[in-house]
Amino acid sequence: MTTQRHDFDPTPFLVEELPWAPRFSLRVRPENRAALAGALGLELPTAVGQRSTAGGVEVLCLGPDEWTILAPDAAPLAAGSGAAYAQIPHSLVEISDREITLRLSGAQALTALTTGCPRDIDAMPVGQGARTLFDSATVILWRDDRQDFRMDVWRSFLPHVRALLDQVMVELKSGL
Repeated sequence: MTTQRHDFDPTPFLVEELPWAPRFSLRVRPENRAALAGALGLELPTAVGQRSTAGGVEVLCLGPDEWTILAPDAAPLAAGSGAAYAQIPHSLVEISDREITLRLSGAQALTALTTGCPRDIDAMPVGQGARTLFDSATVILWRDDRQDFRMDVWRSFLPHVRALLDQVMVELKSGL
C-alpha cells in the first residue's frame, strides 16, 4: 500500500455517506459532443478530470468520450437524451443505484485517501475529479476543496472501502 506523509494534524477525518441522488453515465463520440451538450443543456468538459456545474447538475469528464453526470432530477436529462438520440447517437445510462458516495473531509482526509490510492491526490486541483483505485476498488474521486473529497464507490465494494477507511482512522488516532 502506498502512503504519502504530510504535516501531521491529530484532527481526524470524517467519513459520511451522502444521500442517494440521480447519476448517469454518458458516452458520446467526440465529434457529437457539442451537439449533444446543446441538446441536453449541459456543458460537457473536454479535458479528462474537468468538471462543470450549472443549475445543480455536475458533469465530470472521465475520458475523451465519457462523462459522469449528477443531476437533482433525472427526468429532464432522460427526456432530452431521448429526443436527441435519433440525430445524435449516444448512450445515457442511469447508474444511480450502482454507486454510493462517501464524503471524506477534515485535516487528515488527504492522508486517509493516500493510504489506498496510488494517485498523487495532493496534485489534483480543487474542482477536478478522476477515476482511480482505492486499494482494489475502482472509484471516482471528486476534489471539492483542499480537505474535502467525494468518492463514488460501487455498492458491492463499499464494505471493503469502509473497512479500510475505518482502519486508517484507528491508525491516525493512535499516531501510527
